[in-house]
Amino acid sequence: MANPLYDALFGQHAGSDAVFLQLSGGGMLSYRQFLGMAAQYAGYLVEAGLQPGDRVAVQIAKSPQALAVYAACAQAGLIFLPLNTAYTATEVAYFIENSGARIVLCDASKEADLAPIAQGCAAQLQTLNADGTGSFAQNAAAFPDQFETVPRDIDDLAAFLYTSGTTGRSKGAMLSHGNLLSNAESLQREWRFTASDVLLHALPIFHTHGLFVATNITLLSGGQMIFLPKFDLDQIIADLPRATTMMGVPTFYTRLLGDARFTRDLAAHMRLFVSGSAPLLAETHIQFEDRTGHRILERYGMTETNMNTSNPYDGERRAGTVGLPLPGVEVRITDAKTGAELPRGEIGDIEVRGPNVFQGYWQMPEKTAEELREDGFFITGDLGQFDADGYLSIVGRNKDLIISGGYNIYPKEIELLLDAQDGVLESAVIGVPHPDFGEGVVGVLVAAPGRERIDLDAVQASLQGALARYKQPQKLVILPELPRNTMGKVQKKALREQFADALT
Repeated sequence: MANPLYDALFGQHAGSDAVFLQLSGGGMLSYRQFLGMAAQYAGYLVEAGLQPGDRVAVQIAKSPQALAVYAACAQAGLIFLPLNTAYTATEVAYFIENSGARIVLCDASKEADLAPIAQGCAAQLQTLNADGTGSFAQNAAAFPDQFETVPRDIDDLAAFLYTSGTTGRSKGAMLSHGNLLSNAESLQREWRFTASDVLLHALPIFHTHGLFVATNITLLSGGQMIFLPKFDLDQIIADLPRATTMMGVPTFYTRLLGDARFTRDLAAHMRLFVSGSAPLLAETHIQFEDRTGHRILERYGMTETNMNTSNPYDGERRAGTVGLPLPGVEVRITDAKTGAELPRGEIGDIEVRGPNVFQGYWQMPEKTAEELREDGFFITGDLGQFDADGYLSIVGRNKDLIISGGYNIYPKEIELLLDAQDGVLESAVIGVPHPDFGEGVVGVLVAAPGRERIDLDAVQASLQGALARYKQPQKLVILPELPRNTMGKVQKKALREQFADALT
């Protein structure tokens, strides 16, 4: 292909009047209209002086125009760099400087804060608002709706995604055309997406889930998306009858289950519900299947690799697991100290190798060497184990491992027991400083809806017969809710900071 990613995802729809995006206001955008807008954007970016391989940083609200910037970058051979809309100007300054972005697009409300930062980094700053207005859209409107696609190679970079930076400075994961395309092709086949599918899309598009999974699969299959600015329960329930598939984070599904309007009849026509970005509680799995007759499909991926494993479309979808390795993707469990592969059933580091694995961290060769082995396996930082049938379960993050008195403690084992306790909705187990053991165990609990209190003494007593003494929480605390990031992942770093003095 002249341009692998653009040709496969976008170019194949040239001239098509088929609907691509159904918008929340009732409007629609065809593939032809969308590609025309993207071509205008590409033409303007090139006219503005950007060369293939230059970075385009965007901190803009979800909109058809924002998605068209992604298409424009692919067509012009530029590297797309989406940024979380919640980031402050100080945080964005690091990404602009580190990436060497040539142009930065932001909402007009942030222009004053970002202008001195962009100027200091010699980057052009333009605006693109949620309603499609702004200086960038205005400037691009003068350009033709046709653009000659810039040739690129399968190994050329297509995007940067910065990690969340929970253990230091965020790292820019370099993703190639081949990384993104191979993963979309695999998922399209595995999840049976076709041109007749309509995906209910309420995810953000600055993250791999909403952008490189949901959007790329839809583009590849030629389907439609009901493209919502954000998750709105009333809107989701109203739009569900027009959809065939939905992708979400666990919070989407718990909120649906909390609404009496979400019935078996409402979901009867749906083909597939997919969940990811954070673990889905077994209780949610059970409640969802009881309510709708559908079993949610869980999968496992990350910024650096897109998707690695998936529960099967046909076959058993096992609650508490993230399924089997995708075709062409190798997953192994290794000993953290020796790197040796561990037998099935043992807990260790999850390592991944395949065409989906990123090219390394931008301007961080030492960090790349630490996490990408010479044989191509990427050390994910997640801990996991395979069961006898090859299903992978995520036990936790390596950095969340608790070492107390020389013993390794895996939080997931304790969390499963806590989640099963009477009156407990969910839990998070963390390690905090302990004067004798180095680290001690603290369990953070959230009460189930309608429960005023949790009997902590009863919870503690129930754990005594189920866990070795060194694994038992030395302290249990109750919070109204667990701190989470945009994608619903529990932020254990914030909990460790909050309860740092709990045992000292």
